Amino acid sequence: MIEISNVRKAYGDTIVVHDVSLQIPRQGITSIIGPNGAGKSSLLSMISRLSPMSAGTVTVDGLDVTRTPSETLAKRLSILRQDNRVGSRLTVRDLVEFGRYPYSKGRLTAEDRARADKAIGFLCLETLTDRFLDELSGGQRQRAYVAMVLCQDTDYVLFDEPLNNLDMKHAVGMMKLLRQAADALGKTIVLVLHDINFASCYSDYIVAMRDGAIVRHGTPAEIMTSDVIREVYGMDVEVQDAQGRKISIYYI
Repeated sequence: MIEISNVRKAYGDTIVVHDVSLQIPRQGITSIIGPNGAGKSSLLSMISRLSPMSAGTVTVDGLDVTRTPSETLAKRLSILRQDNRVGSRLTVRDLVEFGRYPYSKGRLTAEDRARADKAIGFLCLETLTDRFLDELSGGQRQRAYVAMVLCQDTDYVLFDEPLNNLDMKHAVGMMKLLRQAADALGKTIVLVLHDINFASCYSDYIVAMRDGAIVRHGTPAEIMTSDVIREVYGMDVEVQDAQGRKISIYYI
C-alpha cells in the first residue's frame, strides 16, 4: 500500500499541493484526475521521490521514500515520467534492458535478459527490438518505455500522463495493456490522466484533485457523477442529444 500523510509542496509562497493524505490500495489501477494545475503530477513526483516534499511523509509498504536507499526503492517502485526522452541513440532492446539496472548494475544476467524478453513480448515489440527509438512512431516509442518500466519488475508502477501524444487507437491500446499488467502481473498502477473517459473505464479507484487538494476519491461509480465532475472541473458535464435527452460526456 502507498500511504500519503499530510504531504505539501510549495514553491516559495505558492503552495501547489495542500496537506494531502491518502491511501492508495494495493493492486489494480488508481487514476488521479483533475484540471490543469490541480497538483496531480506534483503529487506523483513526490510519491516517487523525484521531487522533494515541503512537508509530510510517503511510505510504500511501510518504507519511507525519503529515507529508503535508492537501490531498495527502485526494486519496489518505478515511474514513467512525461519527459521520458533519452539523450543517446538506443535500440528498443537497449532501452528495455535498462529497466534491469537496479538489479544488474549494467552487467546483465540470463535472468535479466529473460525478463526483458518477457516485457518485450508483453508489449508486442518483438519485431522492433533492433530498431532505434528515433525510428519509431510515437505509439511504438511509448510502448517501448512502458516495457522498460515493466522490465524493472516493481510491485508499484507510476505513470505521469502515459497517453500524451497518442491518438485514440493507441491510447485505447495503452490502457488495455496497463489493465492487463494490473490483472495478469498483479501490479499496482497509479496514473495521472487528463481523459476522464479512460479513467472511468479502466480504473479500480479514482482520486480527483483540484487546486492542490483532493476533492473526492472512490470507485469510478462514486466519482463519475455529474455532481462530482462539476465540483472537480467547475463545469456542467451533461449535454442533450438530438431528441433532447440528457447524456453524459464522460462515458465511452
